[in-house]
Parts: sequence; C-alpha cells; structure tokens
Amino acid sequence: MRTVKQLLWVLLMSSSTLLMFSGCSKFLDRKPLQSTLDDLNQGGLEGQIYGMYGAIRNGDVAGQAFGGIPWMALHNFRSDDSEKGSSPADGADWELIHDNFQYVKDHWSATIYWDQHYTLIALANTALQIADSLKLNSPADQINIGEAKFFRAMAYFDLVRTYGQVPKIDFRIYNPADARKPKASVAEIYALIDADLQAAIASLPDDWKNASGNNRFPGRLTNYAAKALRAKTLMYRNQWSEALALCQNIITSGRYALADDYFKTFGDEGENNIESIFEIQADQGPQYAGSNEPFSWFAICQGVRGAAEWDLGWGWNTPTADLVNAYAPNDKRKDGTILFSGQSDGVYGRTLPAYPAVIPRAYWNKKVYPNPATQSAKGQRQAGWRNQKVLRYADVLLMAAEAANEIGGAGNQTLAVTYVNQIRKRAGLGDVSFTTQAAMRTIVQNERRFEMALDGERFFDLVRWNLATTVLGPKGYQNKHRYYPIPQAAIDAANGVLIQNPDY
Repeated sequence: MRTVKQLLWVLLMSSSTLLMFSGCSKFLDRKPLQSTLDDLNQGGLEGQIYGMYGAIRNGDVAGQAFGGIPWMALHNFRSDDSEKGSSPADGADWELIHDNFQYVKDHWSATIYWDQHYTLIALANTALQIADSLKLNSPADQINIGEAKFFRAMAYFDLVRTYGQVPKIDFRIYNPADARKPKASVAEIYALIDADLQAAIASLPDDWKNASGNNRFPGRLTNYAAKALRAKTLMYRNQWSEALALCQNIITSGRYALADDYFKTFGDEGENNIESIFEIQADQGPQYAGSNEPFSWFAICQGVRGAAEWDLGWGWNTPTADLVNAYAPNDKRKDGTILFSGQSDGVYGRTLPAYPAVIPRAYWNKKVYPNPATQSAKGQRQAGWRNQKVLRYADVLLMAAEAANEIGGAGNQTLAVTYVNQIRKRAGLGDVSFTTQAAMRTIVQNERRFEMALDGERFFDLVRWNLATTVLGPKGYQNKHRYYPIPQAAIDAANGVLIQNPDY
C-alpha cells in the first residue's frame, strides 16, 4: 500500500503541479512572495521540491526547455548526428538557425530555454530561502535542500554550456529589479555548480527503497545522480582526477550496471532500470490524453511522422546520414538507435512506410519508438508516457574511461580499456587494447558518439574536445558558435545591465 508521502509524490508530479508552478509565466514577471509558513502550503518544503520535478517534465510548451523541441534544437540539432527532421516546411527556420548555425537573438526556442532554466533556478532559490529563513533542518529537510541545489546546478550547467557567461542569481527574487544582474564569469558559475553539487552529494540518500527493497519514488534524486552530474561538469574543465574518483565511486557501489539490451534500455520496459541514474518521469497513470495525468513531449516530438498507425509524433530530431554511416557493421547500437523508412523495425515485426512517403525522411530516432503493447494499453499511438533518461551508467563508464586515459599511467590505461570494453561488449563489438593515449582518446570519443547518439551530448562533447570547428565547420560552424546569443528579450528586460555575447 502506498504511504501518504508516496501518494503526495504522485499527486504533485501530475499536471496540476505544472499549473501550480506555471512555466508559462516569465521569470522576471513573478510576483513578490512572502517568507512565511504560507510558502509551505503545498506539502511542506517537500512540496516545493516536487514542483521542480514537475517543472523539468516537458508537459507544456514552456517545459520543453528540458526535453522538447527547444532542448533538442540546442542540444542535438547543432551536432553532426542530428538534424531538425519533420517536413522541410515544418519549422524551416529552425534548420537554418540550429543545423546551419545561423543563430538569431529572438527565436522563441532559445527564449523559452533561457526563461525556463531561470524559472527552475527561481524555484530552487525560493525553496532554499524558505528552508533557511524558517530554519528547517530535519533529515528530510536536508534531503530537500540537496534536491533544490541539484536542480539549480543542473540548470546552471545547461546555461553555462549554452551561453557561456550568464547572470548568477542564487537568491530569492522579490522584485523584478532584483533579477537585473550582469553576467558572471564562467568560473563563478562553475563555482556555484560545484558548491551546490557537493552539498547535494552530502545530503541526498543512496536510494529511495523501502524495507522490502522496492523503490518508493521512481525518478527521485540520489547522491549518485549528484555525483554523476558533478563528474560531467568536471569533465568540461579537464579536472580528470576528481571526475574519475566520482565515477569510480558510482561504478564500485554495485548499484548500477549496463542493461543487457541497448534498445530496451530506452524502451518502455527499460524505464528506471538498473542502468538509469536519473530520468525525468513522464507518466503516472494508464492514459494521459484528456486527463490530469502527466505526460511529456519528449517522445512525441521525435516519433515517426506518418499516417494512421505511423502517426507516432512530429518527426523531429532525426539521425543524419553521417551518423548512420559511421557505425561499425556489427554495432548493435545502430539497430537500437535508427529506424529506417521502408524497412522492418527489427523489434516488433512492423515495417515502416517507404521513403519518401508522407514525410521525406529516410531515418528516425528509434530510442523513442513505442511498444505496440504499450500503445494498446494506453490507448495512444504517440508515446507521451516515455521517460527521458538524463544520467545513465553507460555515460559514467565512458566518463571514467576518458578521465583515466587523460590522467595516464599504466593503471589508468588498464581502467580506460576495461570500461570501454564493457561498453563495446554490449554493442556486440570486440575488445580494444591500449596502444597510445591519443589512439585511446579517439576510441573513447567514438564510443561516446555511438553510445550517446541523439541524447543531447554530442555538440557539447565536440566543443569541449576542441573538435567542433573540424567536424561542424562544413555546416557553417565557427568558434563563436560554441555559445548561443543571449535572448534579446532577456537583454531588454535587464535595462542595459545584461550585455550580448561577443560577435552577436
């Protein structure tokens, strides 16, 4: 039987949470709030935290900043592995802006991305200020504080990767003028991220299991999620030793492992599985359409776009021919990532419409392809119930391999090879051996490409590896494109305090 707290988790993860913490209201337009017990009228401090989980589930247009089309545009379309997709006329400007690096300062995708990341930061700041002013320090409160700091760090990590220098707002906003801040340096933003994630690691639990070993709160943050995110932030600054230590802590914990089947890791049967360290929960009930059940645009935006039974979504974020042709012949990840028009789906016995019927796309993202049995049970074709994996064990193994190789030395060379070969074994590929650090670096980079394909990492990886100009130059990329221009609306609202990024 569910406890009251578990029922509260389900209730506050519903779409009503999104209304309560409406992402549609702009960050700078928030009304002043009072620091009183009235702030805790939605299930205590924990209720404030649940609102953050609701805010990152992209169940409305504003929430797409964390998994919908705006997120895909900034995290995927700019890479060599993904393109806009859909029909040529559907969002044609998105292709020019993101696929071809013709950035604009007032496109709504980047504006929503900016606004909603700062909205999440505002929710975290509010919860932290309430906890501090009311001196909430019970063990449960400390966990909630850790969750708030994780979410603030997650939001700032996205912002600093996407825009570079951004305003540092680590306090509660009572007046819109309080939010008019100049840019902080990248180092200052990372210092806040470091402090927040260190605090989250110290206060979050190992898991949320009950005495019977069942997970009471699927998708809720743990200290391992904080360790994985912190390791990733360290990788962006070449802080290899600390990143490796965090990854090895996760690896040696014994709590996570690679799932047997790569495709099923992302499928309906793979939700919250042994490989998942943190994933955004999309669904808590049997159906979502016309109800208050939560759902996510994540899979709907990317599903195969066709007619009748193949009306699985909008068809965005499709694989490029460059990605399709880059896989090794026997790499199982290719079949787990790519759907081919006119061919069998290779898993459920269905054949896709022939190219170029309906929509002229030869390839589709298989990672969001729904199981027909789930479609039948839900009464829906489009997989709005599909969770979004944010941090998984395979990513940790590859970060550990990369960090070990960069540190160097015989012991670390062995670690790098061991971790890479675990990834390759699941992919059906043979082992590699260490020859040189440079050769192993290339191997790790290739494994990240195929293991994390269409997951929102490739563009940022190319930038941090200093390979973006070489790989993306033919698409129009220049060094200035590592950072997106700050939305003009944010600059206008700041009354001259916030200035545009260089070269824009």
